[in-house]
Amino acid sequence: MTRAYLTDLIYKVNGAAIEVHIALGPGLLESVYHKCMVHELILRNINFKSELTIPVNYKGLYMDVDLRCDLLVEDALIVEFKSVDAVQPIHIAKLMTYMKLLKLPIGLMINFNCSHIFKEGQKTYVNELYEELY
Repeated sequence: MTRAYLTDLIYKVNGAAIEVHIALGPGLLESVYHKCMVHELILRNINFKSELTIPVNYKGLYMDVDLRCDLLVEDALIVEFKSVDAVQPIHIAKLMTYMKLLKLPIGLMINFNCSHIFKEGQKTYVNELYEELY
């Protein structure tokens, strides 16, 4: 997994998000955007898992908890969707924790409740364990 590969993957997912946002605009529920993104990624032949259960292992204790990330794209990129006035620190912390638990280098937060996805609605986060990669 290279920086170029991850950058290209983010570009593709952002392109899909822009397409969905152009078609629907802001103001809908997160679940609507999620379903449309799933459809858009299928149309673009991008491999992903939706609503992936995230395992939690605490000192050898595997816990059956219901943590789910919105999308895991190409087994390399976690994508979380929001439709809120502003992404809050707790949303970012959740994404960063998912990245840590899944041992993935990068995550993408997409907030559809904005005027322009590319300018203000998306942000990439890097897992501190993989900063040298990205």
